[in-house]
Amino acid sequence: MNGALTLAQGAQGIEGNINPVLNMSIFGLFVAVTLVIVFRASRNTKTASDYYAAGRAFSGPQNGIAIAGDYLSAASFLGICGAIALNGYDGFLYSIGFLVAWLVALLLVAELLRNTGKFTMGDVLAFRMRQRPVRAAAAISTLAVSFFYLLAQMAGGGSLVNLLLGIQGAAGQSAVIAAVGVVMILYVLIGGMKGTTWVQIIKAVLLITGAGAMTLWVLAMYGFNLSGLLADAVAQEGSKGEALLSPGAQYGISEMSKLNFLSLGIALVLGTAGLPHVLMRFYTVPTAKEARRSVVWAIALIGLFYLFTLVLGYGAGALVGPEAITAAPGGQNSAAPLLALALGGPVLLGFIAAVAFATILAVVAGLTITASASFAHDVYANVFKRGKVEDKNAEVRVARITALVIGAVSIVGGILAREQNVAFLVALAFAVAASANLPTILYSLFWRRFNTAGALWSIYGGLIVTVTLIVFSPAVSGAETSMIQGVDFHWFPLENPGLVSIPLSFLLGWLGTVLSQKGDRAKQAEMEVRSLTGAGAEKATAH
Repeated sequence: MNGALTLAQGAQGIEGNINPVLNMSIFGLFVAVTLVIVFRASRNTKTASDYYAAGRAFSGPQNGIAIAGDYLSAASFLGICGAIALNGYDGFLYSIGFLVAWLVALLLVAELLRNTGKFTMGDVLAFRMRQRPVRAAAAISTLAVSFFYLLAQMAGGGSLVNLLLGIQGAAGQSAVIAAVGVVMILYVLIGGMKGTTWVQIIKAVLLITGAGAMTLWVLAMYGFNLSGLLADAVAQEGSKGEALLSPGAQYGISEMSKLNFLSLGIALVLGTAGLPHVLMRFYTVPTAKEARRSVVWAIALIGLFYLFTLVLGYGAGALVGPEAITAAPGGQNSAAPLLALALGGPVLLGFIAAVAFATILAVVAGLTITASASFAHDVYANVFKRGKVEDKNAEVRVARITALVIGAVSIVGGILAREQNVAFLVALAFAVAASANLPTILYSLFWRRFNTAGALWSIYGGLIVTVTLIVFSPAVSGAETSMIQGVDFHWFPLENPGLVSIPLSFLLGWLGTVLSQKGDRAKQAEMEVRSLTGAGAEKATAH
């Protein structure tokens, strides 16, 4: 493929081919269109059900597309393509882990949560337990996961600025992070869940369409012969090329490397079913059947997208080359934009840049609405007001004020974490979700004896254990890629604590339960019937 190699020569000059005006124009058009849609959606946002759950008016397919838009972050697009381009087989394992995670959500969580809850994870846990302590714990866990995930997205936005818009310097990157934060706040304040959902649907369509078009373009250059593409990618790597097609390029073959990969894989697979912004999407559909359909649609779309990343990753390796990718601003995250530049020049690069920023906007909007809903519904309405909020609009007002605060904090945090290791923040979010949230949800849904003490032990224990292990892990200090350089205070050997923190959280939930009094068997029986059959769920969720 000599023609392909010629394209690679042009791709290496990414900085000379960036057109910031074109990139920002496309992104500005996306923001303008979505803001109009958000304004239109806000006309029917009056009650808490409208603001938190979009009035439960979305169909399964619509919600499935929105879930895909919520789940496919910039890290999924840029990070996985880069990992495959440089590490081949090992990089694709990220795609497999993220996709398999949805089977846990489909089989164990989606329908049962939709039948049992109302707006938040706290609703499910409080159904059969003491309201105030459990809701407070659920809100703290939700805010922790949402904050670290938000921080990762905002910080990732800073690095994307440098790569895709050619904006240099801390001041320029900080300004764009602030702009992303302001638009995100507008989405949430004005449109609530309905407006946010439409933003996620549009973003998912753009991302999957763009990735699909690039995939077909790359395959067409090789006569739709995947073997030819893989052979060219191997040839670009030289003597190390064969490693792209077999395990070990990224994680090596040492025992510690295998444990690191196993721990990361467990956190990714189990963490998805505990991510609060994913769980909240199940409440935007009218029935449990639609909740199941939405997850099936999400699995199909996300699976298709991750198949695209396989071609795009190896395509970047073949058409651009590993040297050009690692030398470009952003390192391996530049693989997909470089491939876009090689295929379609500055216009396609501008589209990919706009899609990447749209991705950040959609994900942070979803996280913000989830965090603000958790505080307003669980803490304000049910802890402070003990479920007796006289003004029907007061809860929504509190949610909007909370969104303002969360948005401001995430902007400041994103600016401060601009140069930090984003992977560590994402790992923390998934590990906390898998350790603090998932054990409590599964015990609450499936274990009859589970009670308030078990829930508190599981949530707080999982949160404390996870954060402690990550603080004292190589992700924070003691390694070349650590968040804090020049110091070494790590004693926990794994970069992700999932292998230890998740089983320990399940153990804490069991221990807290067996050492305390039995729970309310009558409420447990009612919850079991409702979660499995949906009986009474529609009446409970009517607002």
